[in-house]
Amino acid sequence: MSADEIRGITHGTAPVPLSVLDLVTVGTGSTATDALRTSVGLARLGEARGFHRYWVAEHHSMPGVASSSPAVILAHLAAHTERIRLGSGGVMLPNHAPLVIAEQFGTLEAMAPGRVDLGLGRAPGTDGATAAALRRTQTLNEGADDFPQQLAELTRFLDDDFPDGHPYRRIHAIPGPVQSTTPGGVQSPHRPPVWLLGSSGFSARLAGMLGLPFAFAHHFSAQNTIPALDLYRESFSPSAVLDEPYALIGVSVLAVDEEREARRQVRAGALNMVRLRTGRPGLFPDPDDVENHEFSPMEEEFVRSWTSNIVHGTADEVRAGLDDLQKRTGADELMLTTHAHRGELRLRSYELVADAYGLPTGVSA
Repeated sequence: MSADEIRGITHGTAPVPLSVLDLVTVGTGSTATDALRTSVGLARLGEARGFHRYWVAEHHSMPGVASSSPAVILAHLAAHTERIRLGSGGVMLPNHAPLVIAEQFGTLEAMAPGRVDLGLGRAPGTDGATAAALRRTQTLNEGADDFPQQLAELTRFLDDDFPDGHPYRRIHAIPGPVQSTTPGGVQSPHRPPVWLLGSSGFSARLAGMLGLPFAFAHHFSAQNTIPALDLYRESFSPSAVLDEPYALIGVSVLAVDEEREARRQVRAGALNMVRLRTGRPGLFPDPDDVENHEFSPMEEEFVRSWTSNIVHGTADEVRAGLDDLQKRTGADELMLTTHAHRGELRLRSYELVADAYGLPTGVSA
């Protein structure tokens, strides 16, 4: 899909298309099964309310994040939706053989033709020990350094076009490119579009050089957002995929009916990140328990820094924050990720954002 086609999508009064990033949050007192049910409801809600795409992020060895297998989750969501684009935000390519990813996403494309995205990252999506278990190597940087080569190999498998003489020429990722019919009746192969994801300049520059769409992780690397987007745009070279840059940013958002509840949930999420960053990952904590937690001065400083980059509050406050962020960054799309202790709060947040922007009413899940 070209940049112009993406921009032509109806998105109410939002300045750019709005999308969903799901980490399948598991709160204290609930289970992964509960979280995955929430994901189905959220995907259906997103489709009904006019959100553009729904991505699932790969993470490992984190009890509060049940999204270790994006392809499996996306297959389930494809069975419960009809129109919304589905994709990975992202698959951490160095954790996998390119052929396996080509097969997985070729299968997804066959299940849901024309609405699958393949977002790719070069980070492990976990700690070093878990990454070593995934990659079967103790050299963590090896996969990241080889990312451009892995990307090229994956693209060849997706397009089924290794040149003559290449050792993989006789290997085919099955299912391969899906044959689609143009309005003129011409059959043409179609496979999932590739996006590059990043939180620094490496993938920004690579995406620009290759003429690919770029997704930046503003939600956990806000200080790098504008430099990375500038680098992407400066590096951009038109390609068969895009004639001009197209960049979305991931944004942490929580809209609630009561502002106090927003502050409670956001503070609980910050404590969750404190525990993750100090090697103590767990379920998303209950805000009631967090209110009794004695934060150290260092933890308080982290909480202040972390929460400052979460757009939270009432629907009107969230809309104002998102509009300001989009204006400052020039992002072509905003991908909202919402973390809360209970699934119903996550669903309600997206409903409130949709209402604030006048997105289609639809029929919620």
